[in-house]
Amino acid sequence: MSFRLFDLNDPQRHAATTTEGPLLILAGAGTGKTRVITCRIAYMAAQKIDPNSILAVTFTNKAANEMRERLAGMVDKDVAKKVTMSTFHALCVRILRTDIEKLGYKKNFTIYDEGDQTGLIKKLITKTAAIGEKLEPNAAKSLISKAKNNGWSAPQDEKTLIGAVFARYQAALKQLNAVDFDDLLLLTVKLLGEHADVRERWQRRYRYIMVDEFQDTNRLQLELVSYLAKRDDGMPPNVAVVGDDDQSIYGWRGAEVSNILEFEQHFPNPTVVKLEQNYRSTNAILNTANALIKNNPKRRPKSLWSGMGDGDKIRLVQAPNDREEAEFIANEIARRKVDETLRFEDFAVLFRMNSQSRLLEEMFREKGIPYKIVGGKSFYDSREVKDVLAYFACTLNADNDAGLLRIINTPPRGISEKTVERALELSIKHKCSLFKGLQLPELRESIPARASEAIAEFVAQLDAWETKLNEPLVDQVAVLRKIIEESNYYDDLRRSCKNGDEALKRESNVRDLVEGFSRYLENSNGGLRGYLDAMALRQDKEEDEKDKEQGTGVMLITLHASKGLEFPHCYLVGLEEGILPHDRSKVEGTLDEERRLLYVGITRAQKTLTMTYCFSRYRYGGTIPCTPSSFIKELDPNLIERIDLKKLLNTPVEAPAAKSRFAAMRAAVERSG
Repeated sequence: MSFRLFDLNDPQRHAATTTEGPLLILAGAGTGKTRVITCRIAYMAAQKIDPNSILAVTFTNKAANEMRERLAGMVDKDVAKKVTMSTFHALCVRILRTDIEKLGYKKNFTIYDEGDQTGLIKKLITKTAAIGEKLEPNAAKSLISKAKNNGWSAPQDEKTLIGAVFARYQAALKQLNAVDFDDLLLLTVKLLGEHADVRERWQRRYRYIMVDEFQDTNRLQLELVSYLAKRDDGMPPNVAVVGDDDQSIYGWRGAEVSNILEFEQHFPNPTVVKLEQNYRSTNAILNTANALIKNNPKRRPKSLWSGMGDGDKIRLVQAPNDREEAEFIANEIARRKVDETLRFEDFAVLFRMNSQSRLLEEMFREKGIPYKIVGGKSFYDSREVKDVLAYFACTLNADNDAGLLRIINTPPRGISEKTVERALELSIKHKCSLFKGLQLPELRESIPARASEAIAEFVAQLDAWETKLNEPLVDQVAVLRKIIEESNYYDDLRRSCKNGDEALKRESNVRDLVEGFSRYLENSNGGLRGYLDAMALRQDKEEDEKDKEQGTGVMLITLHASKGLEFPHCYLVGLEEGILPHDRSKVEGTLDEERRLLYVGITRAQKTLTMTYCFSRYRYGGTIPCTPSSFIKELDPNLIERIDLKKLLNTPVEAPAAKSRFAAMRAAVERSG
């Protein structure tokens, strides 16, 4: 075993070796939280605690994978494999696949992703809205999601359009034997709450529970943890939660900071351990963060410190406008890269809103500075990947309406949209799936003979693939390759591409997907159903999961997406009233969360931090005056070096150096330092 307790500091060791009863680990930014969690699991294994009884729950696949890899380096590989490390949603799928029948669903339920949800909601709005009534599908999806996360059921009456759409949406999902992401939590909590036998079985299975990023949990996630940890047999709950109330920045998504602030009310008499030694940043950065966050009235007092020395002061730059702000940052990064022999990857620019990146991108392109931006299109969002996943899902379960609608005319089969609409109407009338609707005599009698033949051929093909896939000891990967070939999908894909390069890239994506399934089978016995679940769970609602970094260079990233990351040199832009804190926070009473967001931004910086604000900014199609953020007054003036960009740019410099504005700026910066 390669983990060593003496590598941990005292509070870390205390947290890692406390295995019984409730435990609250308050882990400040950069204090080695992942290390403590994995060391704690390794320590438990060394104490002969059955690894099968250990459950570690995280918010993102990325975090779960990182923990899994670290643990595999600390303990025997077979031991590491037995520990359950998963996201909340993956845990819920595991529980529901075993016991969802008690709630009136079949075990082979389909998980609807965001695209499937939007499609279904659009259809229901069209059918439900009166003439002149409007409801934006994404807004409806968001409201339904919020309601579910608050544990609300669909309304019984249909007085409002959103209420009617919500009720019909839930009924349609149930009829389709499908669940959406929010249902995974909602139904698991309902299942554990209403069925003591199920609850006790899972309590016996997981005797030791750990929850990462506990400050991000919502009400349902807390209920889920409580049902699993508060044992019916009266044994004390062995639940350890790790989190930092100062980094709770997802209130808009339903996260409740009260879960961590009131932990003792849910799990009485816990051991509380504070991790305050930061291994990331200088003390100038940490003390700036400490001074800011202590202005939040509701928080658990803690103060970050570092053994890495004081470091440079924090620079606060006031710029005349956002164009000069962007130009200053671009010029300075170009200069520092050369002067300090740094890489572009050492720099990050953090902002509150996506729209703030436009000018920076323009400036970086102008000056030939490479950058990567969070928010590129994911591999899994590409059309061909979604098509092929739909083929796989329908082969496994032809009653998957969303998948069937996607593949029924991909490639074209001579089944018109009108025919599909008629089949859908009949499936709703007969309360059956679309696949069964296609086989109704009533449909065949009402459509042309050629369409009827095309449907019969399609149904027979799906049936044949399903039979093949379910043969004992079959090579499922080979079957899936055969499905893609027999459906003539590649030919159709090539026809729809603009050129050979695009066709090659898209074909390659399909082959990569099948290869991914093959790799999945090497490490899991979940089969195709398990793989499709893993694919659906990939959208685990985390920005760092959903968004991909494109290219290399300076990182341009929102404050929300930056959580958990670190960069040697940070520029935090737009410290103005209305941007940070955001306009909405005054109305919604979320000023504390905005302060935590700035705190998260400050604590991303390892060596240097520059914060900027402007006197005017181009917004909403015109130039508007700006006021410096009220948060600036809360920073420690002794740690701040103020720079007035206008003065700096107008400072006369000696003739030889004044060849360009860039040289003038550089000389003035050096003189001010």
